[in-house]
Amino acid sequence: MTESVRFAGAGMLPDACRRRTILHLALPIIAGMLTQSLLNLIDAALVGSLGEVPLAGVGIGGYAMFLVTAVVFGLSSGVQAQTARRHGEEAWDHRAVALNAGLLIALAIALPLALLCLWQAPALLALINQDPAVNTEAVAYFRWRVVSLLPVAMIFCFRGYWNGIQETGLYLRIILVMHLVNVVASVGLIFGLAGLPAMGAAGAGAGTTLSLYVGLSIWAGLSLRHATASGFLAGLPGRGPLGTTLRLAAPHSFQQIWFAAGYAVLFAILGQIGTASVAVGHVLVNLSLLLILPGVGLGMAAMSLVGQALGRQAHREAHRWGWDVVHLAWLFLAALALPMMLFPGPVLGLFLHDAELVALGILPLRLTAVMIVLDAAALVFAQALLGAGANRTVMTTTLTLQWLVFLPLAWWVGVHLDQGLAGIWWVQLGYRCLNSAWFVMIWQRCRWQCLPV
Repeated sequence: MTESVRFAGAGMLPDACRRRTILHLALPIIAGMLTQSLLNLIDAALVGSLGEVPLAGVGIGGYAMFLVTAVVFGLSSGVQAQTARRHGEEAWDHRAVALNAGLLIALAIALPLALLCLWQAPALLALINQDPAVNTEAVAYFRWRVVSLLPVAMIFCFRGYWNGIQETGLYLRIILVMHLVNVVASVGLIFGLAGLPAMGAAGAGAGTTLSLYVGLSIWAGLSLRHATASGFLAGLPGRGPLGTTLRLAAPHSFQQIWFAAGYAVLFAILGQIGTASVAVGHVLVNLSLLLILPGVGLGMAAMSLVGQALGRQAHREAHRWGWDVVHLAWLFLAALALPMMLFPGPVLGLFLHDAELVALGILPLRLTAVMIVLDAAALVFAQALLGAGANRTVMTTTLTLQWLVFLPLAWWVGVHLDQGLAGIWWVQLGYRCLNSAWFVMIWQRCRWQCLPV
């Protein structure tokens, strides 16, 4: 069978077969992300039993860790895009070259950054919060968490490699083991069980760090066993793979840092409206971030499928994979959004116990339900474009719309025009429409098909 016939046949796969391919890749990623969110709620419940000060300290320390982690976040997509491309090219002995480059970059960036954060933790946390009691807890928790920055960065690289060769099930299995270690270790270290020291909130950070080192050892062991034929640790990566990985990872990391900072600005705007708006906004944002996870997981599947198709020079196939994944994302997100649209009061009542706060949040929650569905195209195409190597395009599109359109309009409508929380959420609905429309336009122009990876 010739290459052209084989690739043409790949484009004629039945819809049901293509759906199974997408779901086979995406469902383990989605499940892993959902279990991570559930674990965060469990950690909050455990620390919450110690009082509001430790809970607030863990919240501040966790947000600081999120910002620091964003520096290395792009390594995952950088490694995955290159691995998927080599997989599509059938360059079997070069698939792990990007993994080697990513691990070396992780070591060079994460280790000195972690040491700097350990040293400057009190000053860093003081920029986020000024309460001395809360900061004491936050610093202790953050210092334990930042010790895990290197394994976090390396796990991003390993996850990118294995997702790139369509072995996404490993991610779910390993993260479940990590969660088990995290829960057992955190409970023991928070409350001092089984002869362990009672560390309070810091124990949650220590337990999480231990689980990450366990996870890293599992990823490394599996890769040593199964990825050496693909070039894993075959030698130091050259300038080419190092430069390509940095070129792909840097825009994505930069985007994540400023995306997270954008939420801090949003809550500052809500704070100018009132405490009630902050409380309701916090619930709405966390609900939306949780419920878009299926879209993100499907997008990560699209990243691999698009990258592999481009590696085979099957450009029309790559374009079609993007739309196939978007169609599934619309169905998933619509099903999740429906209860929020039909029963906003009971949904808010799970998190808010004041009738006035529930009433304030009903319209914004319904708008959030619409936003989640509208976000499908942006979520999937953004990840798919990362698989094509269009990382800078994704970064400029995302940050331009967030910082130059949404946040200024949110302040103008919500604060200056005194339209409050509802006004800001109407602005956000328009922003989400524009965001998805922009990504659809980029996808349809197909300039991403010719980018080198």
